[in-house]
Amino acid sequence: MQKQGLLVVVAISLSAMLFFFASCKKETGSGVDFKYDRDVTPSMHTDSVRMLISDSGLIKYKMITKTWDVFDEAKDPRWFFPQGLYLEQFDTAFAVVVTVKADTAWYYTRRKLWRLKEHVFVRNILGETFSGDELFWNQQEQKIYSEKLVEINRPGKSVLVARGLVANQQMTEYEFMEVGESEGKKTLIYVNEDEEKKE
Repeated sequence: MQKQGLLVVVAISLSAMLFFFASCKKETGSGVDFKYDRDVTPSMHTDSVRMLISDSGLIKYKMITKTWDVFDEAKDPRWFFPQGLYLEQFDTAFAVVVTVKADTAWYYTRRKLWRLKEHVFVRNILGETFSGDELFWNQQEQKIYSEKLVEINRPGKSVLVARGLVANQQMTEYEFMEVGESEGKKTLIYVNEDEEKKE
């Protein structure tokens, strides 16, 4: 009887030990199945940004935005400003050369390319303003361009509506593919200083 009892205790003990070791080897999975997509999930998210950006020791830009998402590990690294962007560019004397506003903006850091979208507004040092739905600013090529309609308001002159705009970074020199009259405005349209066109 004692041998049988001892065998039962040993059998139960061995079963418990085997169960314990089997449960220890079992891998435990996470409760959340999360896959990190570098093109969709930002590596940095910042709210309420006001900053000065310098280049070679000189302050070149002032940037204000409500939301700034950085995708620096994406295939095409970029900054994203989903709630709008206000940007000022300075010259060496710290005078504002260009002012830029847009409802949405992207900056592709590797390509040094800005894409400004929806209610884009630019003012150059001459007081001329440019407004439209989309502008691109290529810092490597030092030019600003758009394939969409852009309205150009020149102080003391007429309003131009241009398609296919190409300009320098300061927006003081520009050319375009097509020119037309601004909707609802009864103004003369100047192609350049020497040539006028009436609709």
